[in-house]
Amino acid sequence: MFYSVRHPLQKLSTELRLDLLDLIYQNGGHIGGSLSSLDLMVAVYFGKIFDLKKDKFILSAGHICPALYTVLAKAGYFSQEKLKTYSQFKSFLQGHVSTETPGVNYSSGSLGQGLSFSAGLALGNKKNMAICLTSDGEHQEGQVWEAAMFAAKYHLGNLINIVDVNRFQIDGSTDEIMPLKNLAAKYIQFGWTVTTVNGHNFNQILKALNKAKNSTYPNCIIAQTTFGKGISFMENNYHFHDVKNLSADQYSEAKKELMNINSRRDVLHTSQSK
Repeated sequence: MFYSVRHPLQKLSTELRLDLLDLIYQNGGHIGGSLSSLDLMVAVYFGKIFDLKKDKFILSAGHICPALYTVLAKAGYFSQEKLKTYSQFKSFLQGHVSTETPGVNYSSGSLGQGLSFSAGLALGNKKNMAICLTSDGEHQEGQVWEAAMFAAKYHLGNLINIVDVNRFQIDGSTDEIMPLKNLAAKYIQFGWTVTTVNGHNFNQILKALNKAKNSTYPNCIIAQTTFGKGISFMENNYHFHDVKNLSADQYSEAKKELMNINSRRDVLHTSQSK
């Protein structure tokens, strides 16, 4: 479950995991996919590759918004204090993303629609990038593949689809529910450029994003991730897809594990700098 210590964004990612844990503990929410996708969002927002005043990030799987909210707060779109209002009445931080939230470009509805929206953005403004984050489970929806055909036909080189392949959805593993087989091969057949990365390795993620930004074809980044990344008892356990109530003991154990990751990383960075 542990990271390497080779990239400075990894420390930021663990700090945001602590914010995410607090948010879920207070109000419940979709934590498994939020933890698997967080590093991908961190790379987009803090990797210094995109100009997010012009380029657009689209979260298609809107229920993993807790991860996006922690990222947006850190990026200064709203105050950290607002995270405490997540999922509360009249808060702009609801259980699925909405354009009422500062910094959000897409209101999520049914799964599988975000890539179509992103393709439309990319076609309408070819000077800027449209970066979409989809889940592997969303690829069980036919609309995803309609969007993939559309993007290839119109040569949308300014469209990037990052697929969070964590292998789990609400009722179990994707392999058991509706096997996706080789997603990379499918996208290649649809005319996309495809790169497969470790979705928790910032060096690989950033390299793939840089490559995708300078492509003339629509780009798919297949990110192999760990469901519930960073919290051992949540990892690869689909029962933590959506959490109504974390117990005090679970919260304490999860927080201890995340704090220990940062402590180990600080020690290693200090020893390497000597």
